[in-house]
Amino acid sequence: MTGGAATPEERLAELGLAVPPVAAPVAAYVPAVRSGSHVHTSGQLPMREGELLRTGKVGGEVSLEEAVECARQCALNALAAVRAEVGELSAVRRVVKVVVFVASTPDFTAQPKVANGVSELLGEVFGEQGRHARSAVGVSVLPLDAPVEVELLVEV
Repeated sequence: MTGGAATPEERLAELGLAVPPVAAPVAAYVPAVRSGSHVHTSGQLPMREGELLRTGKVGGEVSLEEAVECARQCALNALAAVRAEVGELSAVRRVVKVVVFVASTPDFTAQPKVANGVSELLGEVFGEQGRHARSAVGVSVLPLDAPVEVELLVEV
């Protein structure tokens, strides 16, 4: 944790970030579902103010650095979906699992480095409770030609 900030929202502010409004679904689903003590998010795209940050394949039109930025935005959007379900991020007891899909060229093999954009941000925001299990998966295409999509599972 950084600087002794008391809440995840305060730690985000210290990083110069904020949880955005919940991104509108692009199909027939809801952004997150609470089941018992867990919140599952739908896959979140790198949307900011209603627009994708980038389109295309990582290793092609999208650089590794741009993909990491996209992954961080996906994480913020996933946190927005969680917060909408539970009221505030301080209700999160633990980040359990992160799944990161990376639309990439066949020769790109650094999906875990893209996923680190999510993992490192969650560590900065939640400290030890942000450490999680993770999958980083290369895929041929994602909705709207997004380069990255992220799902979270958190315990509340």
